Amino acid sequence: MTTTGAGADTAPRTYGGSRALALLLVITGAAALLAAWVITIDKFKLLEDPNFTPGCSLNPVVSCGNIMKSEQASAFGFPNPMLGLVAYGIVICVGMSLLAGARFARWYWLTLNAGMLFGVGFCAWLTYQSLYNINSLCLWCCLAWVCTILMFWYVTSHNIRQGMLPAPGWLRGFLDEFTWVLPALHIGIIGMLILTRWWDFWTS
Repeated sequence: MTTTGAGADTAPRTYGGSRALALLLVITGAAALLAAWVITIDKFKLLEDPNFTPGCSLNPVVSCGNIMKSEQASAFGFPNPMLGLVAYGIVICVGMSLLAGARFARWYWLTLNAGMLFGVGFCAWLTYQSLYNINSLCLWCCLAWVCTILMFWYVTSHNIRQGMLPAPGWLRGFLDEFTWVLPALHIGIIGMLILTRWWDFWTS
């Protein structure tokens, strides 16, 4: 049934998402949720047994145990991955809803985008802390970082291309074809930082 007349003019506009975006949110959300779940389980085991060694502690650099024991691992007074258990679960729900044909109001998309902006900013802070203060890497954390970066850039691109975020025409045209460049560049920079930070270790 199609709504016509004045009611249709005043109805709030809603926006859907492509199947590709929906699948990306489901896949990245699920992968990041798995990472958060594994880290949370290992954190509980570490609290029970201070001598517990997580399975992803492979060498002096790739050492999840060092990350879990750091102050930065509980930035808000509780283990960081517990925040991921909630946030990534929401991302999966949004992706599944889009697959089912859901459409959301502009404020919903912008709220999702804002949450992902916080997430990618928090990941940037954690990356800096891992590389230059804790001096260790956690592979599960790296997986969560990559997933957060991907979902942030693709949702931001979607919102710009749909006109929900103001942007010049050339940027919309660029994102129509080359959205993948932004997350690839972002992840590539982190990869280069990791490579150069422990260059002597990787090459020895």
